[in-house]
Amino acid sequence: MAKAKKDSRWPEGNCVARVTAKAAVVAVPIIFLIVGGIFAVSYLVVVILGVSPLGLPLAVRACGVALVAVGLVFAGWVFRYRSPATMIVSTYTTFTKMLRRTPMAERSARSEPLVIVGPQRYTRNPLYLGVVLLVLGWGLYSATAYVLVAALLLVLWFRLVLIPFEEKELLVLFGGQYAKYSEEVPMLVPFTKRKR
Repeated sequence: MAKAKKDSRWPEGNCVARVTAKAAVVAVPIIFLIVGGIFAVSYLVVVILGVSPLGLPLAVRACGVALVAVGLVFAGWVFRYRSPATMIVSTYTTFTKMLRRTPMAERSARSEPLVIVGPQRYTRNPLYLGVVLLVLGWGLYSATAYVLVAALLLVLWFRLVLIPFEEKELLVLFGGQYAKYSEEVPMLVPFTKRKR
């Protein structure tokens, strides 16, 4: 009997690598489509409203550069505590649950623990905060109206769609540990939670 040919791309039994590759193939294009769609809608809104280029003062544009820097630092800080591979897998799992209406308790390929160190001590969604700061800073620096509208739409997408779904999912997956964490740490903007 002939032996099955070994697939040299994946070490034997390495399901994590296969799941990560599948997640990357699905999740990354979805992320680009969502962000691209937000920018396209923003551009259309600005064109329809006839907004002319913004004449922002140099000080406001300098603040934009500072926001880009803070956004980069904050988003980069996340990668010190979570690998891009686990983030892609968790994003894939979340999108799959949203689209297929999979039960919240289904862990699928998620294997990461609840991370509450580093930037997660200040906001439950540091990567989203970093992205918003980057786009907002870019809009202010470039004085481009559609980029500022995109920053607003990103905040709405995160705050009204993605974060509420993820919060329900994390509450089911991590239970009381996540409930306690969400009571102590603000959802998006650091230092906005009142001490009890």
